Amino acid sequence: MGDEKNSTGVATDIVVQFLRRLMPFRGVPIESLRELARGAMLAFYPDNEVILKQGVDEPHYLFLVERGAVRVYQDVAEAVPVLVDYRGEGSSFGVSQLVKSSKSPWTVQAAEDTFCYLLRKEAFVEFAQTNPLFLQNYFQAFSQELLGKAYSEWHFETLQAKADHGLYLHGATVGEMPLAPAEKIDESLPVHLAAAFMARHDLSLVLVCDHAGNVVGLFGDKHIRERVAAKRDDYDQPVRDFMDSPVFTISHKISCSDAISEMMRRNTQYLLVERESGIAGLVAQRDLSLFHTVSPFDLLGEIDAQMRVEDLHGISNRIPEVVASLLEVGAKANAIAGIISVLNEHLVGRILTLVVEEIGPPPVEFCWVVMGSEGREEQTFRTDQDNGLLYEDPGEDRRLMQSCLLYFRNLGNRVVDHLVKCGFPLCKGEFMASKSTWRKPYSVWSDYFDYWISASGDEDTLHAKIFFDFRSGIGNRTLADRLRNCVADKARRHPTFIRQLARDSLNIKPPLSFFRNFIVEGDGEHKDRLDLKMRGLVPIVDFARVLTLKHGLRTTNTANRLSSLAEAGHLPARLGGDILEAYELLMQVRLVNQMRLIGQGLEPHNFVDPAELSDLEKHTLKGAFGVISEMQSYMAKIRSSL
Repeated sequence: MGDEKNSTGVATDIVVQFLRRLMPFRGVPIESLRELARGAMLAFYPDNEVILKQGVDEPHYLFLVERGAVRVYQDVAEAVPVLVDYRGEGSSFGVSQLVKSSKSPWTVQAAEDTFCYLLRKEAFVEFAQTNPLFLQNYFQAFSQELLGKAYSEWHFETLQAKADHGLYLHGATVGEMPLAPAEKIDESLPVHLAAAFMARHDLSLVLVCDHAGNVVGLFGDKHIRERVAAKRDDYDQPVRDFMDSPVFTISHKISCSDAISEMMRRNTQYLLVERESGIAGLVAQRDLSLFHTVSPFDLLGEIDAQMRVEDLHGISNRIPEVVASLLEVGAKANAIAGIISVLNEHLVGRILTLVVEEIGPPPVEFCWVVMGSEGREEQTFRTDQDNGLLYEDPGEDRRLMQSCLLYFRNLGNRVVDHLVKCGFPLCKGEFMASKSTWRKPYSVWSDYFDYWISASGDEDTLHAKIFFDFRSGIGNRTLADRLRNCVADKARRHPTFIRQLARDSLNIKPPLSFFRNFIVEGDGEHKDRLDLKMRGLVPIVDFARVLTLKHGLRTTNTANRLSSLAEAGHLPARLGGDILEAYELLMQVRLVNQMRLIGQGLEPHNFVDPAELSDLEKHTLKGAFGVISEMQSYMAKIRSSL
C-alpha cells in the first residue's frame, strides 16, 4: 500500500483551509479542524499507480484528493474489474475502513498525476467521535457511497447478463450476435427444389448465388407464401424470379446499433455479415428489435404507413422514446444520431410523397438536399431546418422554366410548412427550400459553389460550412451525387479556399483555462453553463470538413470523415482515434443532457452546468477538450503548409 510513498509534511493551516471548503467539514469548530490536520502529509501518486488494493490494503490514513483524480474499481471474480466511481478534487476515500479497521473493499488507482492529503487514522477517529455535526454531514455522502457500490454491482450484473445474451449494444458487435445460417442455392434452382432444400436443412431463408458464386439475392418462406403461392405462380420457375435483391453486407466488427441504422437506411430486414474468412451468417431485423422497448423499426413502419400528411405531424414527438430505448442499452451517440437521421429522412420522404400526390408530378427530376447537421447525419432533437431543392436544368424552354419556378416554389413552401408542424423549427439563417435562393437548377447550384470557393468573405465561409456538408435526401439522388463529386474536385484544387476554412476553424478555442478549469458562458440565458456544441463539437466538425475537402473525400458524416482520413493516411492514426473518441464523448453528453431536458418538459439545448456533472464526466470532458487543443495545433501546421 502506498500510504506514505512520495509524501511530505504539510502546514496545518493549509490543510485546514482545504477542509473548510468541503461540505462535511463546514461548520466544524476551527480548533477541531486543527487537531485533525495536525501531522497531515501530502502524498503524490503518478498516473495509473494503485493507491489501495482491494482485499489487501488496510488504510492508516483518510485520503483527501487535493489535486487530480482517482478511479475506484471493484474486482469481480473471473471478470473485468468494474468502475465503481471516479473521484476528483475534494473527494475522499478510506473513511469506512478507518472506522471499522478493515481492508479496502475496492482498488483505488490514480487516474492522472494526483496529490492527496493524508490525515492520521487516530486523529480522524477521535475527530469523528467528538464532532456530531461532521457525522451528520457525512452520513448522506457515506450512504450514497454504499448505495453507489450496491448499484455498481447490480449494474455490472445487468450488463453482464445482457452481454451473455448478446443484448448490450454498446459493447456488442453483430459478430457477437447469434447469426442465422447462410446456406447458398443457385439462382436457376426451381422454387419447389429450393423449398425442399430449405425443409431438409430446417432453413427459413437462403442466399441466392449466380453461376460465378456471387451472392445476388435472398429467398425464403415469405417469398414462397407471398410471391409464389398467393399469386399461384409455377413452382418450376427459378428462384431468381422471386428473390429479394440486392443483398447488403456489413462487417462483423460493426456495432449492433450501427447495424440498425444501416438496416433502416437500406430498408431491409436482413444484412449479410462477413468476416475476413468469408460469410459469417445473417443478422435479422427482428433479432435487433429485441433490444428495445420502443423499436426504431416500428416507428419507421408507422411513418411509411401514413396516408395523410397531417397524420405525420405528431410522429416526430415519439423519437425521444426511441432514443431513450437506445441509450438504455448503451448505443453510441453517433449511431443514435444516424438512426434519428434515418427516421427524419423517412418523415421528410413521406411528406414529399404525399405533397407530390396532392400537387401533381414535377416538370423535371429533382432532389431534396439537406445540409448542416442533417447533411452530416448528426441530428439530435429539434434541429433547425437546413434544406434546399436541386432540380434538372430546364434548358432554354421558357415555358418549362416558368413551370419549374412555380412547381418547386409550391413544393418547397408546403414541405417546409409541414416540417415546422412536425417540430422542426425554421432556420434562423433562412437556409430552406421555402426561399427562392435555395431551390435552383443544377447549373445555379454549381455556380454557387464556384463562388463560395473563389470568394473569401466571412459570409462565404459561413455558406461553405453549411452547404459543403450537403447530401442527397429524397428524390433523384444522382443529381446530388454528381454535384458532390464536382464540388469535391473543385475544392481540392483551391488551396486558398482550404486555407481560409482552416483559419476559421481555429477561431473557436476549447473551454479550458490555463489551470484546466472550464470556461463557461459569461452572460445571457445560459450564463455559467458550458456550450458543448460551439466549444466542443463545432471545432471537430470544422476540422474534419477541412481535411475532407483538402483531400477530395466525398463523405459528410464527421465520424466517417475522421475514420476515412486516418485510414487513408491523411491523419495520424493516434490523433485520429483520440479525436473520434472526444467527438463521441461530447455527442454522448450532449444527447443525454437533451434527453434529461425533454424528460423535464423543457426545450432541449446544448448547454450543461459543470456543477451538475459527475467527477467522471468532468474529467473525461477535460480530456476531450485537451484533444481539441492538440487537434487545432495540428490544423495550424496544415494551414501554414498550404
